[in-house]
Amino acid sequence: MKVNALKGMKDILPAEQRLRDYVQGKILETYRASGFERISTPMLEDSENLDKSDGGDNLNLIFKVLKRGEKLDAALAQNPVEEKTLSDMGLRYDLTLPLSRFFAANKNELQFPFKVIQTDRVFRAERPQKGRSREFVQCDIDILGDSSCNAEVELIDVTARALLNIGFDNFVININDRRILRAMLENMGFAPETLDSVCITFDKMDKIGSEGVEKELTEKQFPENAIKNLVDFISSAEGGAKITLDSVAAKCADASIADELKYIIKTAQEVSGGKYKINYSPNLVRGQGYYTGVVFEIGSPDFSGAVGGGGRYNNMIGKFLGQQVPAVGFSIGFERICAILLDKKYKIPDQKEKCALLYDDSVDFAKVLAEAAKLRKNYSVSVLKKAKKAGPQFDMLEKQGYTKFAGFKDGEIFVK
Repeated sequence: MKVNALKGMKDILPAEQRLRDYVQGKILETYRASGFERISTPMLEDSENLDKSDGGDNLNLIFKVLKRGEKLDAALAQNPVEEKTLSDMGLRYDLTLPLSRFFAANKNELQFPFKVIQTDRVFRAERPQKGRSREFVQCDIDILGDSSCNAEVELIDVTARALLNIGFDNFVININDRRILRAMLENMGFAPETLDSVCITFDKMDKIGSEGVEKELTEKQFPENAIKNLVDFISSAEGGAKITLDSVAAKCADASIADELKYIIKTAQEVSGGKYKINYSPNLVRGQGYYTGVVFEIGSPDFSGAVGGGGRYNNMIGKFLGQQVPAVGFSIGFERICAILLDKKYKIPDQKEKCALLYDDSVDFAKVLAEAAKLRKNYSVSVLKKAKKAGPQFDMLEKQGYTKFAGFKDGEIFVK
């Protein structure tokens, strides 16, 4: 039998779990205080739902689950055996698709607009590396049924306050609108049906620069003139010119398309009170194909990748209902936030000191528990039988964060 967790997954020791519980608790506290309600959905989703979810590269990372019993036997009996016939469900890769299905199934029982919390595990068949696991927790809030820009502003505000409330204040919220980006690219000469591929390359600008973008677009055989227009635009930023929302809007057939994003950025900046920054990020795309408008990501100098993100996805619920329902969501990168806090040796504030109450058979156990109850007014108390060798026991308790020790002498309790 193998004792180690599967690759890309991990066991969590008590000290880290305490931090995770605290962080999740503060996030939930902030979300609920802002009027959001928590739901839960199954980890497994129908394969058809997953395959048609426009999840971008995530569709290649789905953990598929084999059919069972006679259905599996029938699939295996086919010649040749096709992979798609072997599986009829898979593990969810995010919480947006399950939420969309949930809303379609339960809309008559829900307040409208629906402000919802999801904090749960998701699964992706990633190649494990720092910051990327195969099983991880997402903390999402979404607003369903509100088409106004105020929904984006509220999500930015609530998400930022959740981060601030756990002591994470070194972050910036980057924001863009896919409609503006696509309009600019189309005006530069890229065909509408190729924009998804162009955006994937453009999204790499910060990593590969204008030369890398030009090389990749050329390899994809896009029109030379369109590539030149985009590279000239990128190069101006590399030369020191700032790419502004107005400069991008000027390259769109309809410059007014940027008005909603201007409102969101201006209002979110006012709400922030200077506690965090809101940046327009012209090359922000995000990988999921279901985003239809504004997208945002949380960046931090403490981590090389994003520590949160989201956007508007007005078409997803319509796949289930046959009618469009406006929707927008924001997800905190829970695992990455916890990893940053652990690296900084973050101390949970206002946490009671841990006290070990040690006893032996000379003391009635009912009295031991009664004394522990009194001590819990001031300490977090664990009742433990005294070991034969005190040294190793004290060493382990101190390693686990115990700073106070209680015991009995002549039937009376003492704390030191």
